[in-house]
Order: sequence, then C-alpha cells, then structure tokens
Amino acid sequence: MVQFPRRHALPIVPAMVHSPPLIAVVDDDAPLRTALGRLLRTSGYEVKGFGCAEEFLAARDALAPDCLVLDLHMPGMSGFDVQQRLVTRGLALPVVVITGQDSPVARSRAVAGGACAYLCKPLDKDALIGAIEGALKRTAAKRQ
Repeated sequence: MVQFPRRHALPIVPAMVHSPPLIAVVDDDAPLRTALGRLLRTSGYEVKGFGCAEEFLAARDALAPDCLVLDLHMPGMSGFDVQQRLVTRGLALPVVVITGQDSPVARSRAVAGGACAYLCKPLDKDALIGAIEGALKRTAAKRQ
C-alpha cells in the first residue's frame, strides 16, 4: 500500500458575508414607493419603504440605513424637514432627493441641506442607481 505524506489541514474560514446596503425610501406615493423598492431590490439593495417622514424618523435609529431616497414634498413633514432633523441629530446619512416639483429654490435648499443628489420625477432608473452608488462610495471613502 502506498502512503502519501500527511498534509496539515488548513482551518476553514467562512467567507465574510456582506449584507447588501440598506436603502430607506420615503415617499407618500405608495405605487412609486413600491416600484422604487422593486427596482432597488433587483439592483442588489435591501429596501425599507416609508409613507411619511414621521414614520421614517421614528424608525431611523433602529433601522440604520446606508442611504436615504427622500421625496421633498409630502403631507406633514417635508423632505426639507427630514434633512434638518438629520443635521440636528448629527446623523451623517447620504440623501438622494427626489421631487416632482422642481424649482431652483428647492434644488439649492436640498443641496444646502446636504443632499448628495437631486433627481426630478419621473425618475430615470439609471440616474437613481448611479446617484445611490455614488452616495455609498462617497460615504465609504469618508470612513477610510
């Protein structure tokens, strides 16, 4: 019988499992929120949708999203209000603003409030995915 030299077994180290980035979508338009959720999930993201700003802010600390897609004009608190609350709380969350009511004032106010991107409805899916990817990359670069 031929004997082969014994090899030392290397320990099996499980591959690091990275969960997909979590994107919070805040928009009062339920069909649009559903469509955005489907688009983002098929693009490899985890998604949590909210119908109003107050609902998002109540869940934000437990949720800890990686990026926020935020409608500016909603009943109750506006997207501008959400941006201000994030700043007041000292939360550095990348925000991609979406709006169906574009104006130079809204654009400058959203950007001044810290928006990484400002997109007009109807949304171009590639522009939205690109804006989210850019926001996530900038956040990752700041952490390093």
